[in-house]
Amino acid sequence: MSSNNVASFNEARRVAIFGGTHGNEMSGVTLVNLWMMNSREEIQRKGVETQPFITNPKAVEKCSRYVDTDLNRAFTTENLSAPHGKDLPYEVQRAQEINRLFGPKGSSEAYDVIFDLHNTTSNMGCTLILESSKDHFNLQMMNYIKKAIAPDSCPVLLNEDPGLKYATARSVAKHSVGLEVGPQPQGVLRSNIFEAMRIILKHALDFIELFNEGVEFPPCTVDVFKVSERMDYPRDANGNIIAMVHPNLQDCDWEPLTPGDPMFQTFDGKTIPYEGAGAVYPTFINEAAYYEKQQAFVTTRRETLAANAIRKV
Repeated sequence: MSSNNVASFNEARRVAIFGGTHGNEMSGVTLVNLWMMNSREEIQRKGVETQPFITNPKAVEKCSRYVDTDLNRAFTTENLSAPHGKDLPYEVQRAQEINRLFGPKGSSEAYDVIFDLHNTTSNMGCTLILESSKDHFNLQMMNYIKKAIAPDSCPVLLNEDPGLKYATARSVAKHSVGLEVGPQPQGVLRSNIFEAMRIILKHALDFIELFNEGVEFPPCTVDVFKVSERMDYPRDANGNIIAMVHPNLQDCDWEPLTPGDPMFQTFDGKTIPYEGAGAVYPTFINEAAYYEKQQAFVTTRRETLAANAIRKV
């Protein structure tokens, strides 16, 4: 990086689009299958090799989130360096194979960009997931996408806290981009959600083509929602859930939750209010896949990140 705060990156020549990291999230599964079969020209850009890829084929076949363990938590150093063997959980074997094909994670040989396509049952709209506030390439890309789809909104969720982030499939790439689109039930394909995901991908690939052609992107700011805390459901001594997301909170992803606001409702109708310090912005509210992870929603706080100008080397 030079003294005038222009970040230089190599051209993004190798790009992958992952679908089916969770086998019951149908927009990504369907788009990737479509592109693999007969519509690859839609995702090709000049000077870019774009590889659509089904990450968890057995889970896709079963239309389940995973077979043995969550693939999107499996890309730890421990798993990727474990001795190969059929006794490993299926998703750990897949993680090793994906790391071999698209990584190795953290190396100069890794793919330049991986887009990982997800659906949520929560009312999150089109959400871009950023894993590093210092990735100026991704910040510029997300700014480009947000402007391209305006006035429609596209929140950016920043998850970089080491205690809260997890070892994602996309983390194999130099620049990892998560795309979370909802609400959509598991195992269901909704046309509006499908099209919204497709449009985001189009603009993301357009950005990469422009960057590779030598367009310099000026400094910008990006508003993000930074993950703060995971909130569990109220439980009894045996670990059973004893309250639900309150109707005033349900479907209100990205809206402020202030101290005293209703948060949960017990089965006999009592309200449990939020008692945190100051306003937070909840998301992944009542996500179906997170019941097993003991998570009712995550709280976020709003931040504005400054992105340097970027250009290709």
